Amino acid sequence: MDDTADLRPADLRPLTLVVMGPSGVGKTSVARALVERTGWAFQEGDALHPETNRMKMAAGTPLDDEDRWPWLRRIADWIGACETAGQGAVITCSALKRRYRDLLREGHPSVRFVHLAADPALITERITGRTGHYMPPSLLRSQLDALEPLADDEPGIRVETLGDPAAVADRALTLLEARERARRPAG
Repeated sequence: MDDTADLRPADLRPLTLVVMGPSGVGKTSVARALVERTGWAFQEGDALHPETNRMKMAAGTPLDDEDRWPWLRRIADWIGACETAGQGAVITCSALKRRYRDLLREGHPSVRFVHLAADPALITERITGRTGHYMPPSLLRSQLDALEPLADDEPGIRVETLGDPAAVADRALTLLEARERARRPAG
């Protein structure tokens, strides 16, 4: 049996992991692998989009900030409910801009970002090959242009999506655990 299958790092409880990055980077797959390893609650962030946002994206129109704010507030509310319950959680959200991430973590000390990164050509290949998603490949460029990578002073880590989702999740948990240990005062 693989020892990483039951990885439940004590240093990471209870946190809310916001698995972030552009469409097609692997957020849902990696988030599900993180949930398998931690047993934490899971929410697909796209499910919290208002129907008007989904229709706009399906029509090939990128969302603007005004479209995103209500969605981000719904995600922040979900995070708050998990924190109130004392529950670890994993949620997917593109969280492309720092101001979006600031909204998600405002008043939510449990939030840590897992910024998934991949070569744009690989992301394009993934998006082109998927079916049943309302976001067309034509919108990827707008997401890549809007992406503000996770900064060093933001809580979280950056992980390349090389390998299968389980391997990416394992690397993410290892990096998060090390970062959490480093954040603690000595003694």
